[in-house]
Amino acid sequence: MTRRQTLGSALALGAAAVAQPAFAAGMFPVVETAQGKLRGLHSGGVAIFRGVSYAADTSGANRFMPPQPVEPWAGVREALHWTEIAPQIPGDRRHVYADLIMVDRNPSGMGEDNLSLNVWSPGLDPNAKKPVIVVLHGGGFYSGSGNSVGMDGEQMARFSDCVVIAINHRLGAFGFLHLAEFGGDDFATSGTVGMQDIVAALAWIRENVAAFGGDPDRVLVYGQSGGGAKTSVLMAMPGGKGLFHRTGVMSGSALRMMPPEMASATAKRLMDALEVAPSDVRKLQEVPWTVLLETQAKLEAADRARGEAPRSFAPVVDGIALPRHPWDPDAPNVSADVPMIVSSVLDERSYRMGDFSMDEAGLLEFARERVGERASEAVAAYREEAPDTPPFLLAARLDSDLTFRKGAFAQAELKAKQEGAPVWTYLWTQPSPAADGRFGAVHGIDVAPSLYNTRGALNGSSAQANEFAAAIASSWAAFAADGNPNNEHVPDWKPYSPPERATLIFDADLRVENDPRAAFRRFWKP
Repeated sequence: MTRRQTLGSALALGAAAVAQPAFAAGMFPVVETAQGKLRGLHSGGVAIFRGVSYAADTSGANRFMPPQPVEPWAGVREALHWTEIAPQIPGDRRHVYADLIMVDRNPSGMGEDNLSLNVWSPGLDPNAKKPVIVVLHGGGFYSGSGNSVGMDGEQMARFSDCVVIAINHRLGAFGFLHLAEFGGDDFATSGTVGMQDIVAALAWIRENVAAFGGDPDRVLVYGQSGGGAKTSVLMAMPGGKGLFHRTGVMSGSALRMMPPEMASATAKRLMDALEVAPSDVRKLQEVPWTVLLETQAKLEAADRARGEAPRSFAPVVDGIALPRHPWDPDAPNVSADVPMIVSSVLDERSYRMGDFSMDEAGLLEFARERVGERASEAVAAYREEAPDTPPFLLAARLDSDLTFRKGAFAQAELKAKQEGAPVWTYLWTQPSPAADGRFGAVHGIDVAPSLYNTRGALNGSSAQANEFAAAIASSWAAFAADGNPNNEHVPDWKPYSPPERATLIFDADLRVENDPRAAFRRFWKP
């Protein structure tokens, strides 16, 4: 039996589970972890455990501190409900795109007891050793959750025959407030605790996933947008070594993180707003979380009112938990042996385009603001590539090439140059049918199908949408299984390496191209 046939058989078995749900362990199965017993729920043959704490409450003296272990418990603890999500500023659903991506549709409240994960498993045999897929949610480093509608892993567990896990972790000032300059050694790594949470979750998975039918030696970590950025950072953290074995970065290639001096200035600004003196850092642990979050929101709103980008919070290069910039000047050596997938989509930035009635003059002006004297040359190149595309979508495409795709290209090049484990790349070009196709192949269009969620708002529900979902979900399943994404649903997909730069193209003509859109890669190369 070939490798592709093996995967196909596994997928068929996953589909069969839908028709004949297996309730051998009862509707409410109990699993014993190293910390205590958990009671979950069977749904259509998939065992679901929600709100599983992998670390302690982060309030009070634990705020801004590395994650602390969960105290073991006696008896059986319920894992039927979502926990709180990390404190965050709600998204603005007055915009069509925000309402489509559902990043903030969280079925739970906020609070500081949020270090939890959700598990979906197709079977609870502790000897099954099924591949494990860990999903890091999007929303930058400031919003989103593993409880959100978009992170639901039930369909993927059923389709792929993998254990799927979504993680909650600290965000914004709660996860990335760099206080080392003011609090000394006690707060030396406060600017990375949100990422340390992810490492702690992976350590919990390594210790416990076998009880849920998973293989602790076959763990894939991947995410889109902010989830991709977190994956990029994780690959440079010594604490994560050995806890994951393949990674995926979807539209979130993060090359550099926050330098300490900039992070200290942001922390001082927040402390001033809260009237906390630098010598009284521990008073920040006594501030109600609602006040801390509101203060963060007010400072960011003030920046926007002045026409400035908000001085937000992100992982800090603290020299300890994160010793260096993740992908600058080169690929991190600590994860050289980890195979990787790097991706982007064609029209990432269309979600930021406020003027959908833009004309050709507006396109040229947009290009001038971005690239100055090269504007006319750039517009001519984009218009030649896509003669019938609306100006606002070409503007978004230009901006996408300068941001998301430039980062993805650089990351893939660095990983390939390292000559360690291989890297594969894909480019999603199939447009979203949502909002009459206005957004093109927009940021986030590949998220729902990557988890085999076939009724996502950006993708619609159609035979073609199901085919795309099967292709991308089976690629992630194959990658989780053995570190190679090739499978029966996609053409032969070679690793990315110059000069060929093989890239899987997700559109109506699913294919592999060498160095797609090479002219733009060269045009925008630093």
